Formats: sequence, C-alpha cells, structure tokens
Amino acid sequence: MIRPVCAAAICAVMALGMGQPADSLLDDDLPSYEPQQRVAGNLRTVGSDTMGNVMGLWAEGFKRFHPGVRIQVEAKGSSTGPPALMEGQAHFAPMSRAMDPEEVDEFVERFGYEPTELRAAIDCIAVFVHKDSPIDEITIDQLREVFSVGGPDMTWGDLGATDPAWSDRPVSTYGRNSASGTYKFFKKVACSKIDFKRTVKEQPGSAGVVSAVASDPAGMGYSGIGFKTPDVKVLRVAFDADSPAVEPGLEGALSGDYPLARFLYIYMNYDRRRALDPLRAEFARYIFSREGQETVIKDGSYPLTAEIAHEELDKLGLSPAG
Repeated sequence: MIRPVCAAAICAVMALGMGQPADSLLDDDLPSYEPQQRVAGNLRTVGSDTMGNVMGLWAEGFKRFHPGVRIQVEAKGSSTGPPALMEGQAHFAPMSRAMDPEEVDEFVERFGYEPTELRAAIDCIAVFVHKDSPIDEITIDQLREVFSVGGPDMTWGDLGATDPAWSDRPVSTYGRNSASGTYKFFKKVACSKIDFKRTVKEQPGSAGVVSAVASDPAGMGYSGIGFKTPDVKVLRVAFDADSPAVEPGLEGALSGDYPLARFLYIYMNYDRRRALDPLRAEFARYIFSREGQETVIKDGSYPLTAEIAHEELDKLGLSPAG
C-alpha cells in the first residue's frame, strides 16, 4: 500500500508537538523573513487549483516587503504547470502532485537538466460527505469500490449504514477534472490507478467539490482538507479493514498513518550552473520563512519543518530567510 509521505519528515513530529492545534505546529526554528535585497518586477505562477489560494496569499505577503513586485496567479490545475514552465509562461509551477516521469523527461529533453522540485507545504486529501451522512470512516478498499470502475454500484448500506432510510440509497460521487493534481493523486492512491466511474461528477475546482457534497445528502467527494466547510463532514480513512481509521491532519501525515497525505510542490526552471535571479530568489526565501509557512496554516494546510525548508532552499543555492 502506498504511503505518500516523506520519511525525513517523520523525525520532526515530536519537535512540532503531535496532537496540538495546527496554529501551534509552526517550527520554532523557522526564521522570520528578512529581505537580502529589494526587488521589483513581474512574476507569474501557473498550476494547481488546490494551491491557488496559498499562492495568492504568498503574493500578498511578499508585496508588503517588496511593493514593486506584481504577481499573477493562474490556478487551473496542476497539469497546466509543466507546459507553462517549459514555454517560459510561468516563473513558478505550483502542483498538488509530483511531476510525472513523462513531464520530467520532456523538460530534460528541452533544457538539458531536470526541473527543480520544491516541497512547499504538507496537505491531506480529505474524503467529504454531507454533514448528515450516516458513516464516519471509510477504507481505501471501499474508496476504490465507490469511485473506480473496478467496483460495483455502491449504496450507503455497502459502506456500513444500517438505517433503512440510507441502506439502499446510492452513493453520489464528486471529484476533480483530469487536469487536477488532486485527481491524479486520488486515482493513484485511492483507486489503484483504475479509471473513475463515469458517474463521478467532475468539478472544475476543489471548492466546487465541497460545495456539491454540501448540497447533496447522498454525496461523497475528495478535495484538499483546507477546503472544508461547516456543511460537510470529513471521514476518517484507513488503509484497510485491519488498520485504524485516521483523521486527516499533520500528525497522521508525518507518521504515514493517514493514507491520503501528500506534499504540495512548486517547480522551477532553474539551471544550477548559474545563480538564481534576485526576484525569484527572494520569493522562494519568503515561502520557506516563518511568515510563508504561517500562511500555509491560514490556508488550511500544514507547515514544513525548518529542516525540510532548509533542504528546499539549498536546492536553489539559498540560505534561510533570517
């Protein structure tokens, strides 16, 4: 079974304080952002819908330090990032999944070096149901049956509902479109790469999935945990029937116990034989600063440890923000 978390993160769990509220889980060793130089100019990011909001918040925070910078954020799905990066139409490509080998190969063929992959935040894909749903947990095997063509038509009774009003009621499913990194990640991990059923109603954005589930008492959908609203319930998820069902959160993500945990990425076209230009360098240093990772928490995802943040800056030949 795939456990989509990085082993390097697990050792930092105790330092972050497992089980604490998200806003108390900011690593004390993350330095505050201090500009090394004043910059101005234009930046453009193209990619993940899941990361659209946090990219916008990072842009706003960065402009408070550098008023002369204009940042355009386009968030139409992770699959739009690599082409934009290769065509020079984006400085940053945020993606809610790792680049596919084919995307990396195409980049290498064009530039002679690999794209630079930066882990920017920690996220959990949540399984959402209507707030009045009769179930509280689900297994990966059940998700595969509900969403993929490998499973039969599913009712809520098949998932454990015993109330006669629910037991024969079909599960109504919602998901993302194929340009989405969340779509590809969920298909890989929850559906064992099996195609989705035609009855899964595709939504153009993560918020749309949650909104659709909130308005459909029989609805179930998947999206980033940061899109949760009071009108939906988040299910605990187990790897299988013999494993404990775990809530999406930082503790389960870092330990590997939550099956649908992932990193959120930013990709850059950076030739390591040359120094990174000051504008992109300063924006990267902001993302991996204390202020940048506080923004991750505000957006509903989970912050990196200082150790991981330092590792990502090192890929760009940069020192931490402080």
